Amino acid sequence: MKAYIVGVGMTRFEKPETRDWQYWDMVREAGTAALTDAGVRYDQVEQVPVGYCFQASTAGQRAVYELGLTGVPVYNVNNNCATGSTALMLARQFVEGGGSDCVLAVGFEKMSRGSLGAGAGGAGDFATSPVARHYGIMAAAHGFEASPPTAQIFGNAAREHMERYGTTPEQLAAVGAKNHRHSVHNPYAQFQDPYTVEEILAARTVHRPLTKLQCSPTSDGAAAAVVVSERFVERHGLGERAVEIVAQAMTTDTETSFASGSCIDAVGAPMTRAAARQVYTASGLGPDDLDVIELHDCFSVNELLTYEALGLCGEGESGELVESGATTYGGRWVVNPSGGLISKGHPLGATGIAQAAELTWHLRDEAGARQVPGARTALAHNIGLGGAAVLTLLRRG
Repeated sequence: MKAYIVGVGMTRFEKPETRDWQYWDMVREAGTAALTDAGVRYDQVEQVPVGYCFQASTAGQRAVYELGLTGVPVYNVNNNCATGSTALMLARQFVEGGGSDCVLAVGFEKMSRGSLGAGAGGAGDFATSPVARHYGIMAAAHGFEASPPTAQIFGNAAREHMERYGTTPEQLAAVGAKNHRHSVHNPYAQFQDPYTVEEILAARTVHRPLTKLQCSPTSDGAAAAVVVSERFVERHGLGERAVEIVAQAMTTDTETSFASGSCIDAVGAPMTRAAARQVYTASGLGPDDLDVIELHDCFSVNELLTYEALGLCGEGESGELVESGATTYGGRWVVNPSGGLISKGHPLGATGIAQAAELTWHLRDEAGARQVPGARTALAHNIGLGGAAVLTLLRRG
């Protein structure tokens, strides 16, 4: 049975402590927007997967109770930075399996200011951290410095890419410049200021070669998507709103992630490659069929690594690809028209669903000034250390 997204909604992503709101306020705003967009009542929703990382167990219930008290099953989902897309994947599976006709996927996060610590992707105590093996790879190859742990492991992946392929600091900064430029027209983005490559290079270094303007910030926010069956679409006349989830795949780490001792592999490039193969095989589509992509640019280097893992270019060619303009308006693909995580923000539980919301707007020609002309096919890529990579291929229904 096919699954379709018929409604999406999200809050603006905000710097933590900017707004006087609680996570349930965020979910009420995003969830109500998604239901309104779909023309669906909450009492029509049969199941609700809710993704978050930093709240207590059953916070999902506390959040969606703001939408209604219908007794609907609520599933609390935590999968590090891939949490939102994991909740969306569960929604699709509920529908495709035939058990439900209407599911609401929700993701939210209320974060603290400052860099991530041990709670989500941070190293913490090596002995107990769920990402101890990943950071052990980094420490063996590069040592361990005083910089934030997530920036450190991705920064060391950037160093490896530079040493292996001659990637330049300017090419890394070009990712940030592109995504900051894209965010200017996104009212949901945490940051909407453009920066030049020179300004990005001159910003404070977080972990060489990554500067602050190449790193995703901590953020508060929520996003939601209504996922329904084909018969629900037909019964309620939602064909004009429907975006098909053509294929979706989740992969986790294999020996390939660790065998090489490379940070490039430890931060998830092999998982993304494997998920891309599955999605392309299942859909019969490939990189040349895509129009618009939202990918997980938690740091600028991860956008370059993901270009290669998705097959947009050959290994080691991603720096040249971004410099060529192939991944912005007027190029072959538009990547991260929302501004990506770097500019839009990164509330962990919300990110994956916010990517789907952005792509849904483009496929329905509703993205306003950032609209990708003629967009028909889209790909979302969401990844979390620990690890999980989720790819979602969407097409106008």
